[in-house]
Amino acid sequence: MTAPPIAEAVPLAAPTGLRRALGSLRHDLPALISILVLVLLALAAIFAPLLASHPPLQTYQEGLAANGAPIGPGHGFPLGTDPNGRDVLARLLYGARVSLTIGILANGLATVFGVLVGLTAGYLGGWVETILMRLTDVVMSFPILLFCIALISVTGPSERNVVIVIALIYWTTLARIIRSQVLSLREREFVVAARTMGLSHWRIMRKHLFPHLVPTIIVYATLGVASSILIEASLSFLGVGVPVPTPSWGQMIEQGKEYFQIAPWLLFAPGVCLIVTVLAFNLAGDWLRDLLDPTAPERR
Repeated sequence: MTAPPIAEAVPLAAPTGLRRALGSLRHDLPALISILVLVLLALAAIFAPLLASHPPLQTYQEGLAANGAPIGPGHGFPLGTDPNGRDVLARLLYGARVSLTIGILANGLATVFGVLVGLTAGYLGGWVETILMRLTDVVMSFPILLFCIALISVTGPSERNVVIVIALIYWTTLARIIRSQVLSLREREFVVAARTMGLSHWRIMRKHLFPHLVPTIIVYATLGVASSILIEASLSFLGVGVPVPTPSWGQMIEQGKEYFQIAPWLLFAPGVCLIVTVLAFNLAGDWLRDLLDPTAPERR
């Protein structure tokens, strides 16, 4: 009897999830553009010292006209200068660092806290759920921007305080979403079986419930970054966010509105950056939501 032929080695295929994501991007031009924009924005923020031709806080006498007004694009300043003679492009690049750092950190903290509250309330129920959900209702009852301004006024404006304040506000929506999902999951067969085996509540929540919540958490975290960036820009615009002279898009917009007629680039440059960034995060979040939805048809 002859030996059976040895099967030829077949190259490993890419993971199904990765193939589906790449296939979805090929058929979703807005999502593809938004992800490219976010990648370029992240690279610009990381390599800001290499891309900026001038330090963001340095004032230049040649950056002002004879009458003391800011000069327009050109003359060694690609996007012009501000009323203090500082390079607008350099401040935009370093402002991207501030916006992305605050947006990601604040939304990251809010996501962690929201998941913990929602998961605990939904699984344990009883008086624990009552206390946590009433706390959520209390926080949600305050107007977001006014509550942030009040907290910043007490703690003082700084990047760290802005991160903490935004995180203290934005966990509530995710907590409600996670709780509602856990309520539908905690009576499923695999959770009942885990309880029957005597597993601890913490192990059940961590090993059996949390993996089912990951798609929702990823989508919310992506969309939440855009909201956090907007809140930071609003606080800086009102003068209670990132302190002067640290570059901030909201702060640059506030300064640019006073010189709109003679130096419109001061308003347009940070305004366009803010709009494009928020729109890119929202489009990317919508794409992730469709991609991670198990009921959504696969795009071909």
